[in-house]
Amino acid sequence: MRKCVIAALALLISAASLAQGLPADKIIGTWESVDASPRLRFEFYKQGSKYLGRLLYASNMYEADGKTPKRDHKNPDPKLRSRSRYGITNITGLEYEEGEYTGGTLYNPEEGRTYSVKAKLKNADELDFRGYVGISLLGKTMKFRRIQ
Repeated sequence: MRKCVIAALALLISAASLAQGLPADKIIGTWESVDASPRLRFEFYKQGSKYLGRLLYASNMYEADGKTPKRDHKNPDPKLRSRSRYGITNITGLEYEEGEYTGGTLYNPEEGRTYSVKAKLKNADELDFRGYVGISLLGKTMKFRRIQ
């Protein structure tokens, strides 16, 4: 009987450790949107204990010539309005806690607005990313897949 209880506890402990998900740094890499319009590509990286995202591509980020990246002309900071949208770090402050990345912000250069964000890895190659205003219920989830 004692062996059965010990075996059951070991099984519960191992199942609990698997349920905690992937290591926090698994978000690091290049991700592409699956179902979003515009199409997006971000590179996530770590700075200190926080995770950030750099905009590598958006299907609406180029001028009519299809080659010249648009400027960040709607940025609330007048000093940043002449910068290119390409390569800006517009996801900041994500912290890994209990299997989720929370507490971050997303700056949308198309609108010049900032949103709260959270993210969760479904597996090593699928990411759910939610942007919202106020509470998470008032938001939109985008699905991303790892490309690097």
